[in-house]
Amino acid sequence: MGRSDPEECQSPASVKPPDGGWGWIVLLGCFVITGFSYAFPKAVSVYFKELMHDFHVGYSDTAWISSIMLAMLYGTGPVSSIMVNQFGCRPVMLVGGLLASAGMILASFTTNIIELYLTAGMLTGLGMALNFQPSLIMLGTYFDKRRPLANGLAAAGSPVFLSALSPLGQVLLEKFGWRGGFLIMGGLLLNCCTCGAVMRPLEAGMKRKMERVQDKYEAKEMLPIGERAEEAISTMDGAKKSKKTKKQQQQPRKGKKLLDFSIFSNRGFVIYSIAKFIMVLGLFVPPILLVNYAKDIGVPDTDAAFLLSIIGFIDIFARPSCGMLAGLKWMRPHVAYLFSFAMLFNGLTDICSASANTYTALVIFCVFFGISYGMVGALQFEVLMAIVGSQKFSSAIGLVLLIEAIAVLIGPPSAGRLVDAFKNYAIIFYLAGSEVVLSSLFLATATYCCLNQEKKTPQLEKTPSVGGGSDTEEAESDAQEVDHAADNHHLSHSTNTAVVMTSDAVNHIAEDHSADGVEQPADEGAVLVPGECNSGQTVERERF
Repeated sequence: MGRSDPEECQSPASVKPPDGGWGWIVLLGCFVITGFSYAFPKAVSVYFKELMHDFHVGYSDTAWISSIMLAMLYGTGPVSSIMVNQFGCRPVMLVGGLLASAGMILASFTTNIIELYLTAGMLTGLGMALNFQPSLIMLGTYFDKRRPLANGLAAAGSPVFLSALSPLGQVLLEKFGWRGGFLIMGGLLLNCCTCGAVMRPLEAGMKRKMERVQDKYEAKEMLPIGERAEEAISTMDGAKKSKKTKKQQQQPRKGKKLLDFSIFSNRGFVIYSIAKFIMVLGLFVPPILLVNYAKDIGVPDTDAAFLLSIIGFIDIFARPSCGMLAGLKWMRPHVAYLFSFAMLFNGLTDICSASANTYTALVIFCVFFGISYGMVGALQFEVLMAIVGSQKFSSAIGLVLLIEAIAVLIGPPSAGRLVDAFKNYAIIFYLAGSEVVLSSLFLATATYCCLNQEKKTPQLEKTPSVGGGSDTEEAESDAQEVDHAADNHHLSHSTNTAVVMTSDAVNHIAEDHSADGVEQPADEGAVLVPGECNSGQTVERERF
């Protein structure tokens, strides 16, 4: 495994995202990585009862395994961003897949709960973090116009894998015990390495090669066949190389930052980070407490566990559907407001269902919660990509996940303490719903008041769009600058050739007229000298 270019995970300025092709394979890899990252910490909970029996610990002690996994997934975001910026996406994902697998394999040989924290918790969590962020970065480089749909499809991996890994874990537990189950789960995580291997970087050289072939073809079509055409082609290539060298000398390459903190100067990123922190405080609380709440009001254990399956099933269809909606032309510039609506929908669902005390009411809550939760999951990274662009996305997602890690460590544990103190789940649903509603109102209001005014302010220089912008426009503008320079040289060479050919033709006509004794006007005599001709005169002669 050789060292890759650190720029490989970011689309070069002159390369247009293909929005298809190999990008669908990248999307499949991102689907698998997202499924493992979000579903695996929850699926491990099926082994908790056996771990409690073997290690003589309580439920809260075993629950820390999943908590540490999630904390590593979110909290090591800056570390993953630094490694991506330094080594590239593919090497980081390969190493992450090996770490995730090694963590679960080593966990199958542990003898106490502390060793499980270090192996299944920290090592596996770190490995999944090193896979999750690069996969999203690569997805952003391969998709632009279809990026909302791609993000929605990739986010659907979470409920799909949760529906598959939980029953699989139960079957492995019954047949092989928790140690055999951990060992097989570690083998499954090696698929993350396969997903990392397919993350092929976009090649800028392919576009340059196609441009050279096209230029040579046009030169051969427009110029006479022979040495003059070969000279013209070599002159064009030499001009391009000299211009490129001169541009590189004028603009020396700067060292790439390991973690770009300049994104905090982006007002849209600051607004998004604050809204995301408030949202995460209450977003994960209802699904965590739902099963216990259902059991406390008298719902049988099997029916209570089925409530989470309802959320997951609805979530599978909600995420791709919301991605398709966000990808519409009239909706794409307003995707931040759609994200605000999704959060508002989710928060109001929590508040309206706080007093639900029957199983039917809880099923209705799960349906609406699954729709709103899927919308939030499909849009959260799409909005971030639209705000910062693909070039700074690697640093942005690392910092955002670190902020989310703080909220994850504050929200659910605080809700659990409130339940122990007041013995009332309704308060928790009201509080969690209010936090999500507050985040939606903040995001919508700040986007309308701050970002819209920033767009209306006249600017001397073109700045990147902070909401719903397309990276294709920036790539095309950069490519046009290079093509414009080549076209100028090509036009100049063609003009000179036309001058010589036209002048020869006029001289020939003049000689014929002289032979017939026709007197030549003085102004036409000036045209016979090629050095004194200009492009305007050449055009007039050609029209004549």
